[in-house]
Amino acid sequence: MKRFITTIKNIFSIADLRTRILNTLLFLLIFRLGAQVVLPGVDPSQLNKEAGGLLGLLDTILGGAFSNASIFGLGIMPYISASIVVQLLTVAVPYFQKMQKDGESGRKRLNQITRVLTILVVVPQSITYLAGTIPNEAILVDRFFFTVSSVIILTAGTIFCMWLGEKITDKGIGNGISMLIMIGIVARLPKALYAEAISRGTSGALIFLVELVILFFVVMFVVMLTQAVRRIPVQYARQVVGNKVYGGQRQYIPLKLNSAGVMPIIFAQSLMFLPSLAASALQDRSETAASIFATFSDFESWQYNLSFAVLIILFTFFYTAISVNPNQIAEDMKRNGGFVPGVKPGGQTAEYIDAILSKITLPGAIFLALVAVLPGIASRLGVNQEFAQFFGGTSLLIMVGVVLDTLQQIESHLLMRHYEGLMKSGKVKGRSENVAA
Repeated sequence: MKRFITTIKNIFSIADLRTRILNTLLFLLIFRLGAQVVLPGVDPSQLNKEAGGLLGLLDTILGGAFSNASIFGLGIMPYISASIVVQLLTVAVPYFQKMQKDGESGRKRLNQITRVLTILVVVPQSITYLAGTIPNEAILVDRFFFTVSSVIILTAGTIFCMWLGEKITDKGIGNGISMLIMIGIVARLPKALYAEAISRGTSGALIFLVELVILFFVVMFVVMLTQAVRRIPVQYARQVVGNKVYGGQRQYIPLKLNSAGVMPIIFAQSLMFLPSLAASALQDRSETAASIFATFSDFESWQYNLSFAVLIILFTFFYTAISVNPNQIAEDMKRNGGFVPGVKPGGQTAEYIDAILSKITLPGAIFLALVAVLPGIASRLGVNQEFAQFFGGTSLLIMVGVVLDTLQQIESHLLMRHYEGLMKSGKVKGRSENVAA
Protein backbone atom coordinates (compact mmCIF):
# COMPACT_ATOMS: atom_id res chain seq x y z
CA MET A 1 0.00 0.00 0.00
CA LYS A 2 2.87 2.34 0.82
CA ARG A 3 4.45 1.62 -2.58
CA PHE A 4 1.13 2.36 -4.32
CA ILE A 5 0.80 5.74 -2.56
CA THR A 6 4.42 6.58 -3.44
CA THR A 7 3.78 5.71 -7.10
CA ILE A 8 0.69 7.99 -7.19
CA LYS A 9 2.75 10.82 -5.69
CA ASN A 10 5.48 10.26 -8.28
CA ILE A 11 2.92 10.34 -11.10
CA PHE A 12 1.45 13.68 -10.03
CA SER A 13 4.87 15.16 -9.24
CA ILE A 14 5.73 15.08 -12.98
CA ALA A 15 4.18 18.23 -14.44
CA ASP A 16 3.86 16.93 -18.01
CA LEU A 17 2.33 13.61 -16.93
CA ARG A 18 -0.04 15.34 -14.51
CA THR A 19 -1.23 17.69 -17.26
CA ARG A 20 -1.77 14.80 -19.68
CA ILE A 21 -3.81 12.83 -17.13
CA LEU A 22 -6.01 15.85 -16.29
CA ASN A 23 -6.49 16.61 -20.00
CA THR A 24 -7.53 13.02 -20.62
CA LEU A 25 -10.05 13.11 -17.76
CA LEU A 26 -11.47 16.41 -19.05
CA PHE A 27 -11.92 15.12 -22.61
CA LEU A 28 -13.50 11.89 -21.34
CA LEU A 29 -15.90 13.91 -19.16
CA ILE A 30 -16.97 15.95 -22.21
CA PHE A 31 -17.53 12.72 -24.14
CA ARG A 32 -19.68 11.23 -21.39
CA LEU A 33 -21.74 14.43 -21.00
CA GLY A 34 -22.38 14.50 -24.75
CA ALA A 35 -23.58 10.88 -24.61
CA GLN A 36 -26.42 12.03 -22.30
CA VAL A 37 -27.67 14.86 -24.55
CA VAL A 38 -30.72 13.61 -26.48
CA LEU A 39 -31.34 14.60 -30.10
CA PRO A 40 -33.64 17.65 -30.46
CA GLY A 41 -37.26 16.65 -31.09
CA VAL A 42 -37.09 13.30 -29.25
CA ASP A 43 -39.11 12.32 -26.18
CA PRO A 44 -36.67 10.18 -24.11
CA SER A 45 -39.50 8.49 -22.17
CA GLN A 46 -40.78 6.86 -25.39
CA LEU A 47 -37.48 5.25 -26.34
CA ASN A 48 -36.89 1.51 -26.12
CA LYS A 49 -33.69 1.24 -24.07
CA GLU A 50 -33.60 -2.55 -23.87
CA ALA A 51 -31.53 -3.31 -26.97
CA GLY A 52 -30.56 -6.92 -27.34
CA GLY A 53 -28.20 -9.04 -29.43
CA LEU A 54 -25.75 -7.14 -31.60
CA LEU A 55 -27.50 -3.84 -30.95
CA GLY A 56 -27.06 -4.46 -27.22
CA LEU A 57 -23.33 -5.01 -27.75
CA LEU A 58 -23.11 -1.80 -29.79
CA ASP A 59 -24.94 0.07 -27.04
CA THR A 60 -22.46 -1.32 -24.49
CA ILE A 61 -19.48 -0.13 -26.55
CA LEU A 62 -21.04 3.35 -26.96
CA GLY A 63 -21.78 3.65 -23.23
CA GLY A 64 -25.57 3.86 -23.65
CA ALA A 65 -25.47 6.69 -26.23
CA PHE A 66 -27.03 4.38 -28.85
CA SER A 67 -30.20 3.60 -26.86
CA ASN A 68 -30.42 7.16 -25.49
CA ALA A 69 -30.77 8.64 -29.02
CA SER A 70 -27.87 10.89 -28.08
CA ILE A 71 -26.10 13.42 -30.28
CA PHE A 72 -23.19 10.95 -29.97
CA GLY A 73 -25.54 8.09 -30.89
CA LEU A 74 -23.10 6.60 -33.40
CA GLY A 75 -20.01 7.64 -31.44
CA ILE A 76 -16.68 6.78 -32.95
CA MET A 77 -17.86 3.60 -34.70
CA PRO A 78 -18.12 5.11 -38.25
CA TYR A 79 -14.53 6.32 -37.92
CA ILE A 80 -13.44 2.80 -36.93
CA SER A 81 -15.28 1.35 -39.94
CA ALA A 82 -13.55 3.86 -42.23
CA SER A 83 -10.16 3.09 -40.63
CA ILE A 84 -10.65 -0.65 -41.25
CA VAL A 85 -11.48 0.00 -44.92
CA VAL A 86 -8.40 2.21 -45.37
CA GLN A 87 -6.23 -0.36 -43.59
CA LEU A 88 -7.42 -3.10 -45.95
CA LEU A 89 -6.81 -0.81 -48.94
CA THR A 90 -3.18 -0.33 -47.83
CA VAL A 91 -2.76 -4.09 -48.18
CA ALA A 92 -4.68 -4.67 -51.42
CA VAL A 93 -4.21 -1.47 -53.49
CA PRO A 94 -0.69 -0.47 -54.67
CA TYR A 95 -1.56 3.26 -54.59
CA PHE A 96 -2.38 3.09 -50.88
CA GLN A 97 0.67 0.88 -50.22
CA LYS A 98 2.89 3.56 -51.76
CA MET A 99 1.15 6.23 -49.69
CA GLN A 100 1.75 4.23 -46.51
CA LYS A 101 5.49 4.04 -47.27
CA ASP A 102 5.79 7.81 -47.87
CA GLY A 103 6.38 8.51 -44.18
CA GLU A 104 4.72 11.43 -42.42
CA SER A 105 3.26 12.97 -45.58
CA GLY A 106 1.68 9.65 -46.58
CA ARG A 107 0.27 9.18 -43.09
CA LYS A 108 -1.35 12.62 -43.20
CA ARG A 109 -2.96 11.87 -46.56
CA LEU A 110 -4.27 8.52 -45.27
CA ASN A 111 -5.72 10.28 -42.22
CA GLN A 112 -7.44 12.81 -44.47
CA ILE A 113 -8.90 10.03 -46.62
CA THR A 114 -10.12 8.28 -43.46
CA ARG A 115 -11.88 11.45 -42.27
CA VAL A 116 -13.65 11.95 -45.60
CA LEU A 117 -14.64 8.29 -45.71
CA THR A 118 -15.99 8.61 -42.15
CA ILE A 119 -18.47 11.26 -43.32
CA LEU A 120 -19.52 9.03 -46.23
CA VAL A 121 -20.07 6.16 -43.79
CA VAL A 122 -21.85 8.10 -41.05
CA VAL A 123 -24.58 9.63 -43.26
CA PRO A 124 -26.23 6.34 -44.36
CA GLN A 125 -25.65 4.88 -40.89
CA SER A 126 -27.43 7.88 -39.36
CA ILE A 127 -30.46 7.41 -41.63
CA THR A 128 -30.62 3.70 -40.78
CA TYR A 129 -30.17 4.43 -37.07
CA LEU A 130 -33.00 7.00 -37.02
CA ALA A 131 -35.35 4.75 -38.99
CA GLY A 132 -34.65 1.57 -37.05
CA THR A 133 -34.24 2.61 -33.42
CA ILE A 134 -36.40 5.71 -32.82
CA PRO A 135 -40.18 4.98 -32.89
CA ASN A 136 -42.63 7.48 -34.36
CA GLU A 137 -44.29 8.13 -30.98
CA ALA A 138 -40.93 9.38 -29.61
CA ILE A 139 -40.59 12.08 -32.31
CA LEU A 140 -42.20 15.40 -31.38
CA VAL A 141 -41.67 17.23 -34.69
CA ASP A 142 -42.20 16.57 -38.41
CA ARG A 143 -40.47 13.28 -39.36
CA PHE A 144 -38.75 14.62 -42.50
CA PHE A 145 -37.41 17.71 -40.71
CA PHE A 146 -36.32 15.54 -37.78
CA THR A 147 -34.45 13.11 -40.07
CA VAL A 148 -32.58 15.85 -41.94
CA SER A 149 -31.58 17.78 -38.81
CA SER A 150 -30.65 14.63 -36.87
CA VAL A 151 -28.43 13.31 -39.69
CA ILE A 152 -26.52 16.61 -39.59
CA ILE A 153 -26.27 16.49 -35.78
CA LEU A 154 -25.17 12.82 -35.68
CA THR A 155 -22.55 13.48 -38.35
CA ALA A 156 -21.26 16.47 -36.40
CA GLY A 157 -21.29 14.37 -33.22
CA THR A 158 -19.14 11.65 -34.81
CA ILE A 159 -16.70 14.27 -36.15
CA PHE A 160 -16.52 15.85 -32.69
CA CYS A 161 -15.82 12.42 -31.12
CA MET A 162 -13.09 11.93 -33.71
CA TRP A 163 -11.62 15.31 -32.74
CA LEU A 164 -11.78 14.38 -29.04
CA GLY A 165 -9.92 11.14 -29.76
CA GLU A 166 -7.17 13.00 -31.62
CA LYS A 167 -6.85 15.52 -28.78
CA ILE A 168 -6.53 12.72 -26.20
CA THR A 169 -3.76 11.20 -28.33
CA ASP A 170 -1.92 14.54 -28.67
CA LYS A 171 -2.57 16.12 -25.27
CA GLY A 172 -3.44 13.14 -23.10
CA ILE A 173 -2.44 9.55 -22.37
CA GLY A 174 -2.54 6.75 -24.91
CA ASN A 175 -4.65 6.11 -28.00
CA GLY A 176 -7.59 8.51 -27.87
CA ILE A 177 -9.95 6.50 -30.10
CA SER A 178 -9.48 3.34 -28.03
CA MET A 179 -9.83 5.39 -24.86
CA LEU A 180 -13.26 6.69 -25.95
CA ILE A 181 -14.45 3.16 -26.66
CA MET A 182 -13.13 1.90 -23.32
CA ILE A 183 -14.76 4.65 -21.27
CA GLY A 184 -18.08 3.90 -22.96
CA ILE A 185 -17.77 0.24 -21.98
CA VAL A 186 -16.65 0.99 -18.42
CA ALA A 187 -19.54 3.44 -17.97
CA ARG A 188 -21.99 0.54 -18.44
CA LEU A 189 -20.25 -1.75 -15.94
CA PRO A 190 -21.76 -0.30 -12.69
CA LYS A 191 -25.28 -0.54 -14.12
CA ALA A 192 -24.64 -4.12 -15.27
CA LEU A 193 -23.26 -5.10 -11.86
CA TYR A 194 -26.24 -3.53 -10.09
CA ALA A 195 -28.75 -5.25 -12.38
CA GLU A 196 -27.07 -8.62 -11.82
CA ALA A 197 -26.93 -8.12 -8.03
CA ILE A 198 -30.62 -7.15 -7.91
CA SER A 199 -31.66 -10.10 -10.06
CA ARG A 200 -29.79 -12.51 -7.76
CA GLY A 201 -31.18 -10.97 -4.58
CA THR A 202 -30.08 -11.91 -1.06
CA SER A 203 -30.47 -15.63 -1.65
CA GLY A 204 -28.21 -15.49 -4.70
CA ALA A 205 -25.38 -13.47 -3.10
CA LEU A 206 -23.04 -16.48 -3.16
CA ILE A 207 -23.74 -17.07 -6.87
CA PHE A 208 -23.06 -13.39 -7.59
CA LEU A 209 -19.74 -13.65 -5.72
CA VAL A 210 -18.80 -16.76 -7.75
CA GLU A 211 -19.60 -14.83 -10.94
CA LEU A 212 -17.24 -12.04 -9.90
CA VAL A 213 -14.46 -14.56 -9.21
CA ILE A 214 -15.01 -16.17 -12.61
CA LEU A 215 -14.95 -12.73 -14.25
CA PHE A 216 -11.61 -12.02 -12.54
CA PHE A 217 -10.05 -15.20 -13.95
CA VAL A 218 -11.51 -14.48 -17.40
CA VAL A 219 -9.84 -11.05 -17.32
CA MET A 220 -6.53 -12.67 -16.33
CA PHE A 221 -6.90 -15.12 -19.21
CA VAL A 222 -7.51 -12.27 -21.67
CA VAL A 223 -4.43 -10.44 -20.34
CA MET A 224 -2.37 -13.59 -20.94
CA LEU A 225 -3.84 -13.91 -24.45
CA THR A 226 -3.04 -10.27 -25.21
CA GLN A 227 0.52 -10.42 -23.86
CA ALA A 228 1.63 -13.88 -25.03
CA VAL A 229 4.48 -13.75 -27.59
CA ARG A 230 6.78 -16.23 -29.28
CA ARG A 231 10.29 -14.76 -29.33
CA ILE A 232 12.50 -15.49 -32.35
CA PRO A 233 16.18 -14.71 -31.56
CA VAL A 234 17.97 -12.42 -34.02
CA GLN A 235 21.74 -11.94 -34.12
CA TYR A 236 23.18 -8.79 -35.69
CA ALA A 237 26.60 -8.93 -37.34
CA ARG A 238 29.42 -6.76 -36.00
CA GLN A 239 30.38 -3.73 -38.04
CA VAL A 240 33.62 -1.78 -37.57
CA VAL A 241 33.31 1.92 -38.44
CA GLY A 242 36.55 3.78 -37.73
CA ASN A 243 37.64 2.80 -34.24
CA LYS A 244 34.15 1.81 -33.09
CA VAL A 245 32.35 -1.53 -33.26
CA TYR A 246 28.61 -1.48 -33.96
CA GLY A 247 26.11 -4.33 -33.75
CA GLY A 248 26.94 -7.78 -32.49
CA GLN A 249 24.09 -7.80 -29.99
CA ARG A 250 21.30 -10.37 -29.87
CA GLN A 251 17.69 -9.19 -30.04
CA TYR A 252 14.41 -10.94 -30.78
CA ILE A 253 11.29 -10.69 -32.90
CA PRO A 254 8.17 -10.92 -30.69
CA LEU A 255 5.46 -12.70 -32.69
CA LYS A 256 2.19 -12.33 -30.82
CA LEU A 257 -0.02 -15.31 -30.10
CA ASN A 258 -2.93 -13.09 -31.13
CA SER A 259 -1.48 -10.85 -33.84
CA ALA A 260 -4.92 -9.96 -35.21
CA GLY A 261 -6.17 -8.43 -31.93
CA VAL A 262 -9.90 -7.72 -31.78
CA MET A 263 -10.36 -7.34 -35.56
CA PRO A 264 -11.53 -10.94 -36.28
CA ILE A 265 -14.34 -10.54 -33.75
CA ILE A 266 -15.42 -7.24 -35.34
CA PHE A 267 -15.44 -8.78 -38.84
CA ALA A 268 -17.27 -11.91 -37.65
CA GLN A 269 -19.91 -9.89 -35.79
CA SER A 270 -20.57 -7.87 -38.92
CA LEU A 271 -21.37 -11.09 -40.80
CA MET A 272 -23.39 -12.55 -37.92
CA PHE A 273 -25.71 -9.55 -38.20
CA LEU A 274 -26.86 -10.82 -41.64
CA PRO A 275 -29.02 -13.74 -40.34
CA SER A 276 -31.17 -11.35 -38.28
CA LEU A 277 -31.67 -9.13 -41.33
CA ALA A 278 -32.64 -12.18 -43.41
CA ALA A 279 -35.05 -13.35 -40.70
CA SER A 280 -36.83 -9.99 -40.62
CA ALA A 281 -37.03 -9.92 -44.44
CA LEU A 282 -38.39 -13.50 -44.78
CA GLN A 283 -40.78 -13.61 -41.82
CA ASP A 284 -43.78 -12.77 -44.05
CA ARG A 285 -42.78 -15.16 -46.87
CA SER A 286 -41.43 -18.31 -45.26
CA GLU A 287 -41.82 -19.08 -41.58
CA THR A 288 -39.34 -21.98 -41.78
CA ALA A 289 -36.58 -19.87 -43.34
CA ALA A 290 -37.30 -17.05 -40.90
CA SER A 291 -37.07 -19.49 -37.97
CA ILE A 292 -33.72 -20.86 -39.20
CA PHE A 293 -32.22 -17.41 -39.63
CA ALA A 294 -33.62 -16.29 -36.26
CA THR A 295 -31.85 -19.26 -34.61
CA PHE A 296 -28.54 -18.20 -36.14
CA SER A 297 -29.10 -14.61 -34.96
CA ASP A 298 -29.67 -15.61 -31.30
CA PHE A 299 -26.31 -15.13 -29.56
CA GLU A 300 -27.29 -17.72 -26.89
CA SER A 301 -27.90 -20.58 -29.35
CA TRP A 302 -25.20 -23.16 -30.04
CA GLN A 303 -25.68 -22.66 -33.78
CA TYR A 304 -24.84 -18.97 -33.48
CA ASN A 305 -21.82 -19.57 -31.24
CA LEU A 306 -20.43 -22.37 -33.42
CA SER A 307 -20.75 -20.26 -36.59
CA PHE A 308 -19.30 -17.25 -34.76
CA ALA A 309 -16.29 -19.26 -33.52
CA VAL A 310 -15.55 -20.70 -36.98
CA LEU A 311 -15.72 -17.25 -38.59
CA ILE A 312 -13.36 -15.84 -35.94
CA ILE A 313 -10.80 -18.61 -36.55
CA LEU A 314 -10.93 -18.00 -40.31
CA PHE A 315 -10.69 -14.21 -39.95
CA THR A 316 -7.80 -14.57 -37.47
CA PHE A 317 -5.74 -16.41 -40.10
CA PHE A 318 -6.79 -13.91 -42.77
CA TYR A 319 -6.01 -10.79 -40.75
CA THR A 320 -2.72 -12.24 -39.46
CA ALA A 321 -1.70 -12.98 -43.06
CA ILE A 322 -2.31 -9.40 -44.19
CA SER A 323 -0.91 -7.68 -41.09
CA VAL A 324 2.31 -9.69 -40.54
CA ASN A 325 4.49 -10.12 -43.62
CA PRO A 326 7.32 -12.68 -43.05
CA ASN A 327 8.99 -11.72 -46.36
CA GLN A 328 9.15 -8.05 -45.32
CA ILE A 329 10.50 -8.96 -41.87
CA ALA A 330 13.18 -11.20 -43.40
CA GLU A 331 14.13 -8.51 -45.93
CA ASP A 332 14.45 -5.83 -43.23
CA MET A 333 16.60 -8.14 -41.10
CA LYS A 334 18.88 -8.92 -44.05
CA ARG A 335 19.25 -5.23 -44.90
CA ASN A 336 20.24 -4.41 -41.31
CA GLY A 337 22.73 -7.27 -41.03
CA GLY A 338 20.53 -9.46 -38.84
CA PHE A 339 19.92 -13.20 -39.06
CA VAL A 340 18.24 -15.98 -37.13
CA PRO A 341 20.91 -18.35 -35.74
CA GLY A 342 21.01 -21.53 -37.82
CA VAL A 343 18.82 -20.13 -40.61
CA LYS A 344 20.06 -18.55 -43.86
CA PRO A 345 19.02 -14.92 -44.39
CA GLY A 346 16.41 -14.16 -47.04
CA GLY A 347 13.94 -16.77 -48.27
CA GLN A 348 14.72 -19.44 -45.66
CA THR A 349 14.28 -16.90 -42.86
CA ALA A 350 10.89 -15.88 -44.30
CA GLU A 351 9.82 -19.54 -44.45
CA TYR A 352 11.04 -20.10 -40.88
CA ILE A 353 9.07 -17.10 -39.56
CA ASP A 354 5.98 -18.11 -41.56
CA ALA A 355 6.12 -21.66 -40.13
CA ILE A 356 6.29 -20.37 -36.54
CA LEU A 357 3.53 -17.85 -37.24
CA SER A 358 1.26 -20.60 -38.59
CA LYS A 359 1.89 -22.77 -35.51
CA ILE A 360 1.04 -20.05 -32.97
CA THR A 361 -1.90 -18.56 -34.92
CA LEU A 362 -4.10 -21.67 -34.56
CA PRO A 363 -4.09 -21.80 -30.72
CA GLY A 364 -4.39 -18.01 -30.69
CA ALA A 365 -7.45 -18.19 -32.97
CA ILE A 366 -9.06 -20.92 -30.82
CA PHE A 367 -8.47 -18.94 -27.62
CA LEU A 368 -9.86 -15.79 -29.27
CA ALA A 369 -12.97 -17.70 -30.41
CA LEU A 370 -13.42 -19.01 -26.86
CA VAL A 371 -13.25 -15.48 -25.45
CA ALA A 372 -15.75 -14.30 -28.08
CA VAL A 373 -18.43 -16.91 -27.27
CA LEU A 374 -18.12 -16.58 -23.48
CA PRO A 375 -20.85 -13.86 -23.24
CA GLY A 376 -23.35 -16.19 -24.96
CA ILE A 377 -22.39 -19.07 -22.66
CA ALA A 378 -22.65 -16.83 -19.57
CA SER A 379 -26.08 -15.55 -20.65
CA ARG A 380 -27.19 -19.13 -21.29
CA LEU A 381 -26.17 -20.05 -17.74
CA GLY A 382 -28.44 -17.36 -16.28
CA VAL A 383 -26.20 -14.29 -16.11
CA ASN A 384 -27.93 -10.99 -16.88
CA GLN A 385 -27.48 -10.23 -20.60
CA GLU A 386 -25.91 -6.80 -20.00
CA PHE A 387 -23.47 -8.18 -17.42
CA ALA A 388 -22.70 -11.20 -19.63
CA GLN A 389 -21.18 -8.87 -22.26
CA PHE A 390 -18.26 -8.24 -19.87
CA PHE A 391 -17.34 -11.94 -19.69
CA GLY A 392 -15.57 -11.77 -23.03
CA GLY A 393 -15.96 -10.59 -26.61
CA THR A 394 -15.06 -7.21 -28.00
CA SER A 395 -15.78 -5.32 -24.78
CA LEU A 396 -13.31 -7.21 -22.60
CA LEU A 397 -10.56 -7.34 -25.23
CA ILE A 398 -10.76 -3.58 -25.81
CA MET A 399 -10.78 -2.81 -22.07
CA VAL A 400 -7.74 -5.00 -21.36
CA GLY A 401 -5.78 -3.67 -24.34
CA VAL A 402 -6.44 0.00 -23.57
CA VAL A 403 -5.64 -0.37 -19.87
CA LEU A 404 -2.32 -2.08 -20.69
CA ASP A 405 -1.41 0.64 -23.21
CA THR A 406 -2.28 3.40 -20.73
CA LEU A 407 -0.24 1.82 -17.94
CA GLN A 408 2.69 1.44 -20.33
CA GLN A 409 2.49 5.15 -21.24
CA ILE A 410 2.46 6.16 -17.56
CA GLU A 411 5.37 3.84 -16.72
CA SER A 412 7.45 5.20 -19.60
CA HIS A 413 7.07 8.72 -18.17
CA LEU A 414 8.09 7.47 -14.71
CA LEU A 415 11.16 5.60 -15.95
CA MET A 416 12.22 8.52 -18.13
CA ARG A 417 12.38 10.70 -14.98
CA HIS A 418 14.26 7.96 -13.08
CA TYR A 419 11.31 6.96 -10.89
CA GLU A 420 10.37 3.37 -10.13
CA GLY A 421 7.93 1.72 -12.54
CA LEU A 422 4.42 0.57 -11.75
CA MET A 423 5.51 -3.03 -11.18
CA LYS A 424 8.11 -4.27 -8.74
CA SER A 425 9.48 -6.84 -11.22
CA GLY A 426 9.52 -6.30 -14.95
CA LYS A 427 7.85 -3.67 -17.08
CA VAL A 428 4.23 -3.17 -18.07
CA LYS A 429 3.94 -4.37 -21.66
CA GLY A 430 1.32 -2.78 -23.88
CA ARG A 431 0.18 -3.89 -27.32
CA SER A 432 2.48 -1.34 -28.96
CA GLU A 433 5.57 -3.15 -27.65
CA ASN A 434 4.76 -6.37 -29.46
CA VAL A 435 5.76 -5.20 -32.92
CA ALA A 436 7.96 -7.37 -35.10
CA ALA A 437 11.35 -5.73 -35.57
